[in-house]
Amino acid sequence: MILDKLTDFSRRTGPVVLCIMDGIGYSPYEDGDAYKAAYTPNLDHLHNICPNKPLLAHGTSVGLPDDGDMGNSEVGHNAIGGGKIVSQGAKLVNEAIATESMFSGTIWEKLINNVRHKESTLHFVGLFSDGNVHSHINHLKAMILKSKEQGVKSIRIHTLIDGRDVGETSALEYVGPFEQFLSELREGGLDIAIASGGGRMKLTMDRYEADWPMVEKGYNCHVHGIGRQFESAEAAIRTYREELSCIDQNLPEFVIAKDGEPIGKIQDGDSVIFYNFRGDRSIEFSLAMESEQFDAFDRGTHPDIEYAGMMEYDGDEHIPNQYLVNPPLINGPMGEFLSHNGISQYAISETQKFGHVTFFFNGNRSGKFDDNLETFIEIPSSLTPFEENPWMKASEITDSTIEAILSGKQDFVRINYANGDMVGHTGDFNATRIACEVVDMQIGRLIKAVKAANGILLITADHGNADEMYERNKKGAAVENSDGSIKPKTSHSLNKVPFIVYDPQGASYLTFADDEKAGLGNIASTCINLLGYKAPDDFAPSLITLK
Repeated sequence: MILDKLTDFSRRTGPVVLCIMDGIGYSPYEDGDAYKAAYTPNLDHLHNICPNKPLLAHGTSVGLPDDGDMGNSEVGHNAIGGGKIVSQGAKLVNEAIATESMFSGTIWEKLINNVRHKESTLHFVGLFSDGNVHSHINHLKAMILKSKEQGVKSIRIHTLIDGRDVGETSALEYVGPFEQFLSELREGGLDIAIASGGGRMKLTMDRYEADWPMVEKGYNCHVHGIGRQFESAEAAIRTYREELSCIDQNLPEFVIAKDGEPIGKIQDGDSVIFYNFRGDRSIEFSLAMESEQFDAFDRGTHPDIEYAGMMEYDGDEHIPNQYLVNPPLINGPMGEFLSHNGISQYAISETQKFGHVTFFFNGNRSGKFDDNLETFIEIPSSLTPFEENPWMKASEITDSTIEAILSGKQDFVRINYANGDMVGHTGDFNATRIACEVVDMQIGRLIKAVKAANGILLITADHGNADEMYERNKKGAAVENSDGSIKPKTSHSLNKVPFIVYDPQGASYLTFADDEKAGLGNIASTCINLLGYKAPDDFAPSLITLK
């Protein structure tokens, strides 16, 4: 894994700093763009004086099935750090279902045989939408139909309501047709029903151990049937909306009950499939469901079940123990090459995106390649709602990063500012505008540090979000609610993202390659070039040509 040095370019004495502005892209619209509306003097200045190029960050450019698929932080950081594009979660699951390789696998057969032999229940838990970032409802339907075909008699679904990767109040657009789907299956003799649910930001789907009580709430709801009872998921959604005026992702937990008794508790002898394919928000619930030694919260009487995830969510820690589809294999990511060539690395973010600059960036590996060369810094995230604290931990991240840049000990520094994405997901335009301004302010601080250290600053994003805060119809017009207000968009965008090269000494020595299809996968080769090396042959080409 030894890299050849460039003979016609000498790297700067300071570090190459890669700044990832999570969720900030280029929108074709003026209205609804919180990034354009923000006061961003530092980014504006860099756009005017520095070489820059818009990059693709969605669809096939990051390994997703279709160019209509939104990018996300997981696949974005895989592409940036991996230096190559591999088939990602949704595409892998699509292929496994289309070829039926999933259903002939030993784990699927084990779970199905378990409930058939014990005459018990098969449970599906997961994000209930077609957002295709964490899950897809068509995957759920395909598994239900196959399990019925294979003789399963009883099925329960635990619906984590989205409103984040899809419209913020779109839940009933999924629940209604799905209930019709279930009704037709019941007419065919299958005992099947929605058993529990709640908003994705209220239960079950925490990540990076930021909020274990959120997982506990989901566990108690799905497993023990603890929560406010309703006769149907639709009744729960309508009631909570009327009482709390909350959007889908913030719906409290609900339990479907008959005569006061939950209809779908997870019990001894059952099989459970967590059908999310994305890993970050699946690990903690998987640990709660399958770990023998578990102390994050009191699980009460823990049922003896067969549990599997859609994929292996952590390849190093092997979480979960059982999974249906093999994860993407990203061999030889940039970080591994840098470590083998003695290049020190510094990775930092707050908890919300820490795994993205470490685990995902390193090709889905949770460890380090070289403990002596790599420093990982996690700034603990606040539990304050993002729209109430759009500053998040950006300032603290910058404090530590500046210290690293000026230390003279780091060759390659990577940062993720989560503000544009996490605040953008709330649908709060003004808070998201402030989030963009916060990131710009931190970039101003980085510019000074990079200049003082004689380094190079690269600025990009993993996908868009803050750039498109309004829902739009097919003609591109903003969608209005019944009261005349604009309907907020809480999901990612399909827009290109920035890539800016700031060299305090001037960057006349480089030109951008003329490639309209350039994307996040081309960044790794670019970083390696600016560190003074030739990129590996199997990496996507560099974005730049060095004179």
